[in-house]
Amino acid sequence: MAGLLAERARSLPSWSGLTGAEAAYRNLVLSPADGPDRLTAAAELVVRIAGYDEYPEVYPRRITLVRDAGGWRVEREESASGPPALWDLGPARTAPGAHCLVLGLAEGPAPSGLVEVGDRAVAAVSAVWGDDWPGRLLLELPADEAQFARLLEGDPAGWTGMAAVTVAAPGAPRRTPADRVVVNPEAFGRLSGFGRQVVVTHEATHVATRADTRAWTPLWLSEGVADWTAYRDSGRSPRQISPELARDVEAGRLPSALPADRDYAAGATGIAQAYEQSWLACDLIARRWGPERLVALYRAVGADDGQGEDRERRTDRLLRAGLGVGLDGFTELWRAEVEALKG
Repeated sequence: MAGLLAERARSLPSWSGLTGAEAAYRNLVLSPADGPDRLTAAAELVVRIAGYDEYPEVYPRRITLVRDAGGWRVEREESASGPPALWDLGPARTAPGAHCLVLGLAEGPAPSGLVEVGDRAVAAVSAVWGDDWPGRLLLELPADEAQFARLLEGDPAGWTGMAAVTVAAPGAPRRTPADRVVVNPEAFGRLSGFGRQVVVTHEATHVATRADTRAWTPLWLSEGVADWTAYRDSGRSPRQISPELARDVEAGRLPSALPADRDYAAGATGIAQAYEQSWLACDLIARRWGPERLVALYRAVGADDGQGEDRERRTDRLLRAGLGVGLDGFTELWRAEVEALKG
């Protein structure tokens, strides 16, 4: 039986559409099913895409095996727990770029349409964050929004309007650079060419900064640097980048504090304004103190010595050390930037 699954693993690129993949089944446990000619197997499918996965992806699988005149064969294989693999959703196809690999489905949008966007995103991110990340991007493109939600193990209604999300490779350790971007084809397809580039560059920034991101990193900072990197050198004005926030300011609704983590939850009221407020905070740092200070601050916040320290106190301390202004003072400077959107 092990030989049968080993052969199946060797053939994975041909039936999954993967390029440059190595695969193996491990931790195989066999159980009798209905009669002597049927077995069920629990196993882990371990997949590694050369050049993209620092750690293997691990997919718990449930496999049905049957024996006929030709011997044992795999009748069915499916996900046993966790999110499905993209190829569980249908026949897959791939499109490689110079610095990215796009995995798609035969019944969905052509993955080749994302290659140029992915390559440009890698270049834009590397221009800010340097070579401290692999400089490669893996994108998954399901066929529709329902499949997008399945890959995220979420309620489809909660992800409506979300164009893309960065996720960790299944089974990989925390803080791994083997992260990939899952694209919502419906929301992404409604964007302009500029909007699509912003989204993919934003998500690529999360991939590049994953090793410097911790549970205590405020989302206003992690989402802000991602948007700031994506909009950098775009030539867009603050009001163009922050239209929802600008409308709130015109109506007299000004935020009193930087966004809280809960403001970024999928489907949250005012989520667009939270992202725009984040961008404005990081843009303020980059303009007033320089992009290098913004990058240094981000890495300082995510340093390993933050375990157990109160997050707000830590952010205040590092703002003082890096910018010479504490959290309260920075918030006042930021609120002045927000108010200036009134034009």
